[in-house]
Amino acid sequence: MKRWFVVRTQPQAEAKVAAHLRRQDFEVYLPRYAKTRRHARREERIAAPLFPRYLFVCLDLDRHRWRAVNGTRGVERLICHGERPAPVPASVIEDLKHQERADGLLAPASLVLFERGARVRLVDGAFAERVGIYERMTADQRIVLLLNLLGRELRLTVPLETIDAA
Repeated sequence: MKRWFVVRTQPQAEAKVAAHLRRQDFEVYLPRYAKTRRHARREERIAAPLFPRYLFVCLDLDRHRWRAVNGTRGVERLICHGERPAPVPASVIEDLKHQERADGLLAPASLVLFERGARVRLVDGAFAERVGIYERMTADQRIVLLLNLLGRELRLTVPLETIDAA
């Protein structure tokens, strides 16, 4: 029976790994979203991985040589539970695919991970380990939150990957 599994890649190698796995006849899913990249005073929209360093591969563990995935160039490892790869519920993949637009990218509205007023914890940066209040997500997928600092509310805009649920 075919099921979905998570592959951890080397940094910024998701697209290359997906291509290598497809060449080996594996079914691969790399969810992406439109991200604004700023460089040299220019802005451009790029397709960025929704989960940096991760992608999904569909395998039948009884039929496929799943260990070949670990030997693929750019793959760090299949995420395993014990000796066997840990499956991802098919509903997770279906939900992600259902939220894709015609261009194959996830719509920014579907990327809302927190409700307004939810408590979030900063995991990186100068305010790491502090808890704030989620306000909203900006158009370029950055998070606006309120942080209580020295008795005052400070509004911060931080990258999505620097926060987690409190």
